Amino acid sequence: MITPELSGCVIVSGMPAAGKSTVTGLAARLLPRAAQIKADDVNEMILSGRVWRLGTPADEAKRQAELCDRNLSGLANNYIDFGFTVLIDQLVTDLAELDFLVGLIAPRPVHLVTLAPSVEVCRQRNSTRTLSERWEFDGYHRLEAELRRDFSDVGWWFDTSALTPEATAEQIVREAARRALLK
Repeated sequence: MITPELSGCVIVSGMPAAGKSTVTGLAARLLPRAAQIKADDVNEMILSGRVWRLGTPADEAKRQAELCDRNLSGLANNYIDFGFTVLIDQLVTDLAELDFLVGLIAPRPVHLVTLAPSVEVCRQRNSTRTLSERWEFDGYHRLEAELRRDFSDVGWWFDTSALTPEATAEQIVREAARRALLK
């Protein structure tokens, strides 16, 4: 089956350890012209006073999440305008944030893929990471419920529990243009 070429911006969201960074990097390498933008890398540019998007104080976390979204979309727009497909690795926490990101990237095409392996798979994957890349996170069940509520029928809700990162990346490149495009 011939599938449409993946273009514009692909936001790959999901819980910590869902595989966002690994999969976006692999998928970008499968495309003829692609860039990976990792939200964690953008956030780590803040060297003093950084607050994680689910951290405290909540008002500062929200403010920094908006700053990250603005920076991500600016980079994405630049790459897209120069002919690259962009894969953003970013935990999108709610529909308001998604609408904000899509508005910043418009009129360019935006796709949303929510990697949705089970909580148990995320925990197992996290436990195999190097210590420097491991997340101490105990809110998996709450976050999974929130993501499922907001995103199970928006874009592509993709259960990758039984897939390797390579198989996940290949499927995204092959099917995201058709399954994940936001209207």
